[in-house]
Amino acid sequence: MNNPNQQNRRFGQENLTLLTDFYELTMANGFFQNGRKDQIAYFDMFFRKIPDGGGLAIMAGVAQLIEYLENLSFTEEDIVFLRSKKLFSEDFLEYLRTFRFSCDVWAVPEGTPVFPHEPIVTVRGPVVQAQFIETMVLLAINHQSLIATKANRIVRAAQGRAVMEFGSRRAQGYDGAVYGARATYIGGCDGTACTIADREFGIPAMGTMAHSWVQLFDNELEAFRVYARAYPQSCTLLVDTYSTLKSGIPNAIRVFNEELLPRGFRPKGVRIDSGDITYLSKKARKMLDDAGFPDCKITASNALDENIIRDMIQQGACVDNFGVGERMITAASDPVFGGVYKLAAVEIDGKIVPRIKVSENVSKITNPCFKKLWRLYDRESGKALADVMTLRDEVIDDTKPYVIFDPEHIWKKKTLENFRAVELQVPLFLGGKKVYDSPDIETIRKHCEEQIGTMWDEVLRFENPHRYYVDLSQPLWDEKQRLLCEYGN
Repeated sequence: MNNPNQQNRRFGQENLTLLTDFYELTMANGFFQNGRKDQIAYFDMFFRKIPDGGGLAIMAGVAQLIEYLENLSFTEEDIVFLRSKKLFSEDFLEYLRTFRFSCDVWAVPEGTPVFPHEPIVTVRGPVVQAQFIETMVLLAINHQSLIATKANRIVRAAQGRAVMEFGSRRAQGYDGAVYGARATYIGGCDGTACTIADREFGIPAMGTMAHSWVQLFDNELEAFRVYARAYPQSCTLLVDTYSTLKSGIPNAIRVFNEELLPRGFRPKGVRIDSGDITYLSKKARKMLDDAGFPDCKITASNALDENIIRDMIQQGACVDNFGVGERMITAASDPVFGGVYKLAAVEIDGKIVPRIKVSENVSKITNPCFKKLWRLYDRESGKALADVMTLRDEVIDDTKPYVIFDPEHIWKKKTLENFRAVELQVPLFLGGKKVYDSPDIETIRKHCEEQIGTMWDEVLRFENPHRYYVDLSQPLWDEKQRLLCEYGN
């Protein structure tokens, strides 16, 4: 990592306070005018569906959420703009002028596998504030979790081969490129083509040449010679501008022999960006090996994703590294994470009163109450057995047997023994004060890799993965049923 102290550097230094849905402001004004601005509310962020029908998602974006909340304030320019809308009272605008964030915020750490319906962010605080930050909570977590999840699928498909992020030019805007590169690194990529992501986050910037380099010179051989002389220590040549096998590889071998070896260097690799890469890589590998360059790596690029990479490997492609662009940085196959932010409880006269959203669509019924999220690990294998949501004051005693059950099919029960219970959420802010320092990007990436290792292979498979258990404790389930009976008529 090049810049370990730049993890939370604010890219662009923008004032993002008004990057919010307008109804957050109209609701805030309404709460204020009706004497509810100080009422304590509890909100959960969760998602309902894993992208691409996968078995797990990867939590990401927490560092940027912290950055936003640390800098949350209204400028005079913001106040003037809101006054021009002629919807907001002067006492509300004065409140915004002296605004100080005072909520408690908890979140699952970045790089952790997460699953549908569990609270991955929880906010407690005055309802005006807790409601107002909804948009940015969702924006920060939804985007990077989506890209980290896609990247992790691609990295797992590569089966230990290096994956590089090449998608900046096709990302959804410049923030999408920068924070998308960050998310792909968390998901397991080895580097990025996005230079500013290296400066901002210390993600290794990588790259060689474009086809235009080869085209600019009178012939391919000259183009290769000039590049090899300029970068003898890291020479990777793009060999498919004209013909990979007829000219690209032969010219690369000639340059390796004539320009690199005499200077004491070995070639780093060749890149193939078009054609039947599986076939071409097999032929190129033999040509390179026969020429005495078995250590010369072959990189494949060109609209790759986890399915294409998996097929290439199954078909015997001789590819050492993959450069993956638009299909990863945009999560093109399923480009919406779908996280939502829902009220779970309010405080009335100092007592926490649960709230629930009821729907004929069962998946949209929320889990009420101020909650904890636990992960239960098998002590022998180290594998994750289940996640359990409990009431906030519950403790799972992992020295005793513990019964889990399917919240929808309650007759499906299992008694766990010899397990370890770990709380997943960590506090980010208490009383509006930051109490959590985001780890550096290398630590987050390592945490992701380690936690993926705790998942069963059945959960990790791409087609029809095993549904990981996310259960409710008995007291939480009972409270949910009580509310459903009360409001479900």
